Amino acid sequence: MINDSTMRREWDERAKKDAFYYIASWQKSWDSGQFFESGERDYQSLVAPALSSLHFEPGDKAMLEIGCGIGRMTRSFARRFASVYALDVSIEMLRQGSALHSDGARVLWINGNGADLAFFKSESMDFVFSYLVLQHLPTEILACHCIREMIRVLKPGGAFQFQFNCRRQATMNWKGRLVWGALDWLREPIFGISLERASHRLASLFGLDPLAAGKTWRGAILDVREVLETVWRSDGAVQGVTGWGTTMTWCYGYKSGNRVAGAPDKPNQWLTGLSAKDRP
Repeated sequence: MINDSTMRREWDERAKKDAFYYIASWQKSWDSGQFFESGERDYQSLVAPALSSLHFEPGDKAMLEIGCGIGRMTRSFARRFASVYALDVSIEMLRQGSALHSDGARVLWINGNGADLAFFKSESMDFVFSYLVLQHLPTEILACHCIREMIRVLKPGGAFQFQFNCRRQATMNWKGRLVWGALDWLREPIFGISLERASHRLASLFGLDPLAAGKTWRGAILDVREVLETVWRSDGAVQGVTGWGTTMTWCYGYKSGNRVAGAPDKPNQWLTGLSAKDRP
């Protein structure tokens, strides 16, 4: 059973070993300049178009970044928003992040529990954002609860944008799945007994990274329909979804109260409006 202390401990371990890599693992080695430049590029290519389609202007608004890590994109948000609440389950990530952003007067670094957004009042944020986070949550139930929480803390008319993994097709052969499955299984306590050391030894035997195992790394795979249903039942409205059937599925929209003209009210209506080739 994965709890908040497990998530915090495992992400603290990753942060201490190499925070840059475990946040942005598509590149083996980063310097700080490259790292934060990649965050700005992602803002320009991913966030700006979504906010533009929602007619949302950051300006004097407040936003919440869920799973900020050491702030790869936080700096970009702080350039545009009046206040940024940077939330992470890892104390070590936050420590490093605040040190790297010592001049970031607009950023408040907050340690969360990985399970909810209880620290934040309902209808207190103008924008909520999450990238490379939901896919690391250990269960689908927890990931969907996080989506509900995102919309709960939004003001009516506030915007949300989050990424999740909906690719169920295996990305490795059966031998790879067997080895990683064993590593994942050994990281789970059995009758209260931790077999994590055995997982580390097995990973070393195969030349694999033991910190890239477990449900806090390869976590929940979400069904697009369930995500849309969760958003709708939480009083949210989906404006767009991209990346169907991939690890990089994006969903963005707004909290009811300021609906964009022509946007569907229910998830099945949204799906019906898609061309056949775009439907999940």
